[in-house]
Amino acid sequence: MLRDSFGRVATDLRVSLTDRCNLRCSYCMPPEGLQWLPKPELLTADEIVRLVTVAVERLGVTEVRYTGGEPLLRRELVDIVARTSALRPAPQVSLTTNGIGLARLAVPLAEAGLSRVNVSLDTLDRETFRRLAHRDRLPDVLDGLAAADAAGLRPVKINSVLMRGVNDHEAVALLRHCLERGYELRFIEQMPLDAQHGWSRKNMITAEEILAALREDFDLTEADPGERGSAPAELFLVGGGPARVGVIGSVTRPFCGSCDRVRLTADGQVRNCLFATDESDLRSAMRAGAGDEELAERWLAAVRVKKAGHGIDDPSFLQPSRPMSAIGG
Repeated sequence: MLRDSFGRVATDLRVSLTDRCNLRCSYCMPPEGLQWLPKPELLTADEIVRLVTVAVERLGVTEVRYTGGEPLLRRELVDIVARTSALRPAPQVSLTTNGIGLARLAVPLAEAGLSRVNVSLDTLDRETFRRLAHRDRLPDVLDGLAAADAAGLRPVKINSVLMRGVNDHEAVALLRHCLERGYELRFIEQMPLDAQHGWSRKNMITAEEILAALREDFDLTEADPGERGSAPAELFLVGGGPARVGVIGSVTRPFCGSCDRVRLTADGQVRNCLFATDESDLRSAMRAGAGDEELAERWLAAVRVKKAGHGIDDPSFLQPSRPMSAIGG
């Protein structure tokens, strides 16, 4: 098992398929984009599936979530999902996406074995979306959400980041939109993972502020804490349930003590924490001829030294050199 020195076991693998994205969300990257990884440095589809197979068959991983950048830009995505779903024991296979292109791919992905999707949606206002993402693509995202629901990729989960003075007034509207359609909404505190290193705690909308805004219009009661397990979201019943809304207080309410996640970047680096400053290179070892047993040992060693927490509140905290788009969510 992928056990660290604090006894936590990683069973949830996040795999970035590309660092490229077709949006330019201001909390992630500058409007002009970034310098993308050269294609030879990216893992091939066969290399991705091989490393995922090692994780599932040898290291106890039970859930694989494909991320980016934007994973829908990866041409082999459906094939990768199908090959992952065929592994034994079969992992749960999910996807985090901005939803652009999901209207076309929802059915093929469902048929390939994808179980569900998490879609980023920060606003319901078309002009605000254009300002945030520097692209006029809100209708495409909404169409993608509807297609995912129709294809049975449920529960369709929505991830929303609120930014002060930009979309923080939309918390209620976003929740009402999701309740009407049966989507599950998760608000996420903005994290210091932007390429510009412009994150500021004073500009971040906290979990407490989010809950206060929602309670002005909705009756929220905390869901059974026992149901949370290692999940990052604190869940609240809306109007007594069964509808729920989640708040992920990554900064002000860290959940590092129960973290069960490990990450593989698009260029084959293991990251034992989203905020890690060190990586372990599996790509070079694999391309040099390492067998599956050696790759598993390298992976075990990488997780073993995971720190107790992300340390954002520590004065010595350093933001990772890679932005979220290059790490994978």
